[in-house]
Parts: sequence; C-alpha cells; structure tokens
Amino acid sequence: PAITIGSGGSAGVEGPIAQIGGGMGSLVGQLFRVSGNRMKLLIAAGAAGGIAATFNAPIAGVMFATEIVLLGNYELMSFGAIVISSGMATVVTRSYYGENPVFLVPAFHTTGITEIPLYIVFGVIVGIIAVFYIKVFYAVQDRFSKMNISPYLKPVIGALIVGIIGIFFPQVFSDGYGVIEEVLKGQGALSLVFILMLLKIFATAVTLGSGGAGGVFAPSLFIGAMAGSTYGFIVHNLFPGLAAGPGEYATVGVGAFLAAATHAPLTGMFLLFEMTGNYLVIIPIMFASIVGTFTAKRIFKDSIDTVYFSRKGVDIHAGREGTLLSAIKVRDVMRRDFTTVRKDVNLTEFVDLMIEGGGFYFPVVDNEGEMVGIISLQDVRKVLLEDYIKEIVTAGQLATEDVIVLNLDDNLKDAIEKFNIKDIDEIPVVDPEAPSRVLGILRRADVMDVYNREVLKKQVEEY
Repeated sequence: PAITIGSGGSAGVEGPIAQIGGGMGSLVGQLFRVSGNRMKLLIAAGAAGGIAATFNAPIAGVMFATEIVLLGNYELMSFGAIVISSGMATVVTRSYYGENPVFLVPAFHTTGITEIPLYIVFGVIVGIIAVFYIKVFYAVQDRFSKMNISPYLKPVIGALIVGIIGIFFPQVFSDGYGVIEEVLKGQGALSLVFILMLLKIFATAVTLGSGGAGGVFAPSLFIGAMAGSTYGFIVHNLFPGLAAGPGEYATVGVGAFLAAATHAPLTGMFLLFEMTGNYLVIIPIMFASIVGTFTAKRIFKDSIDTVYFSRKGVDIHAGREGTLLSAIKVRDVMRRDFTTVRKDVNLTEFVDLMIEGGGFYFPVVDNEGEMVGIISLQDVRKVLLEDYIKEIVTAGQLATEDVIVLNLDDNLKDAIEKFNIKDIDEIPVVDPEAPSRVLGILRRADVMDVYNREVLKKQVEEY
C-alpha cells in the first residue's frame, strides 16, 4: 500500500489500516489459541480500532466492524468488545495527534425541512452512482485478469494509465483528502467536480484492478464529495431559495456514497456526524444514506466488498442460519415412512387414513403410484361438516395440483424458502428423474430440530 499510494495510486490507507487491525486481532487470537466466533470477534475489534483511530471516529469504527466485517451478525458481548477496542484506539490516537479529524469540515447549514426531498432524490442518485462504481471496478479488474502478461507488469500498466490521467487532473492522485476539503468549502466548478468524480472511479478501478494495493474507503469519500458537489451546484441554481450550497451536499455525499457503496448506512451516518460534529447534518445524511443504500441494493445485491465472495460462490449474506442449513441435504432429514392417499378415496376414508398416519399433508397418487396432487386438513375442513358430501367427494377432487416439491439433493436452506412460499409445514420429496414419484416427506418441525441441534453443537465446539 505504501508504494501504491505514495506513488500517486488512487487508493486509500483506511482499508489496509483496518486489515492491519484485523490482523493484529487474529494474531492475538492465535496466541491464545481461540477459534470460531472468538477469532472473528477479535478480527472485527481490531478493524474497528483501525477505522476509529484513522478518522478519530469511535462510533463509526464500531459501525464499520458490525456492518462490514461482521455483516450485521453479532451478539451483545461481541458488540461490547468492539466498542472497547474502538474507544481505546481513539483515546491512544488523540493522545498523540489531538482531536482533529482526517480533514476539516466547515460548518454545515440547511435551509430547513423543505430541503429533505432534495436529499432523498440525492440518495437515489448516489445509489445509482455507487452501483456504477462497483460495476466499473470489477469490469476493469476482469480486463486486467484476462491479460496474458506477467502479473508484475500489470500494476506498472495501471500506474502508467493513472499517471497519464494525473498529468491533466492531478486531483485523482492518492486519497485526495486535500481536494475533498476544498470541495466541502464549496470551491470548484460544476464541470470540474463532475469530471473528477468519473475519473476517480476509473482511476481507482485501474489502480486496484491492476494489482495495486490499497483500500476503497478513501476513494469512496472522494467520489461522494464530488457527486454531492455536482448535485449541489445543480439544485442550488434551480432552487436558490430552497437548496443549500454545493459544499453542504458534498458533505452529505461523503457519508451517503460510502453507505451506498459498502451497504453500510450506519457507518456512513456516524462517520459524517463525528467528522462534522454538527447535529444539523443528521437528518440529511439519514435520508441520503438510507435511500442510497436501498437503491444500490435494489439494483445490485452486492457491495464493493462482497462482490468478490459472490463470484467465488460464497453466500456471505446467508448468515449463521443459512450457512448451517445449506450444509445439510434434504435426503438426510426427510421422513421415508409416510402415507399416500389414492385419488379415488372418499373423504370418510381419507379422515381414517389421516388419523392413522398422522401429519397434516398427504400426497395424492393415481393407480400407478404417481403423485397427482397433495391434500391437507385445510382442504377438507369445511367439507367434513357436510355428511352427505363426504361420501361423494374424493381426495383427487380436493387435492392441490400445483405442488411445491423438493429433490433429494436440495439443502435445508432451499427447503425453508419453499416452506415460506405458501406458509406450509410439509413438502413432498420427489425423485429428480421421475418428478411424480414421491420418496419422502420433509417437515418444517424436523428442519428446525436439526437446526437447533447444529447450533448447539457449533456453540459447544467454538466455546
């Protein structure tokens, strides 16, 4: 990172610092031979300390660890450890460098509650730009990965491209904090800040996509500031009495774009609040960051940090529950002793079979034993009140023909999703080569029993 950033590469030190902090946490964990959740907690605590120390923003450090490192999956004890780490890192940093943030933010002003719709629209725009940033970032990375040249030459080519851009627009070099400070003061022309936003997106993609080392945190702040300044110039000219100046929108853009690009709205909110120290920024950044994150997620499910894992086939959004359930196959949990009902059986006979077999859902089969539908207690409840109908109506006539089914090799995560489609409690398991042949029944209660057992087992192993 030092060579990349020091030579002008478009990247930031915050990502590497967070990685160093996480690495220190991992080292401590290895020294004390901890594993599982405790190791993850130490890594998150170290990363929180790194971000908190860098930005002089302890709350933002905590939010970074919980939203980005732990992806929102944490317990109360974990949260406490992260808070302590972030707080201690900030105390140590302030004792050496004082309480000044990374860059100075001027006083924030707003024209009032009537300006909120403009920040909501800005949030939508920020979300779109964030997705564009992510797409460009990985498109450039893919282009470099396909180059049939030595991997040592790729960063050289990337540096050459960024260097050529920097000859004409030196503002894109390194983290660009000096440029951000100027823009937050309302300086710069509309055409310039818009061009710098686009060039920073491309320069960051080239720097890191070619193999350069660094983080995307600082470039995100830069891009957000330029996007906010651009938007601020436009709305201030269109609605001079309603919209604040470009500096205010650039300030909100810093946090909103970071939130949208990383899918971490709380991190963006608290980082901006701690950097400005101005309560007036809270409402605008709340609307802009939440709307921006929502927009970005609706367009593209992954953040700048999670695309890599999705491409590797790792579903990091699944959480502990999804991970455990994904590892267990339907074939290992389904019940093979189940009762089927012939389609020509009348309801009186069906009730007898239901009482004898137990359960609430029964596959309805034809004379060849192939499933033609499924019948449940709900399907026959009203008809059972009419004695003369029970002898006439058959199971086949009341059966649901649009049957949700599972295959032997489906996992329990897939099963839970199918249970929730129609809020049912049992699903027939069929032969994938003969979809009408029922091999078993999977019950929701059995899935939950297995899940609870696996959670307990994992907790015992980790602690």
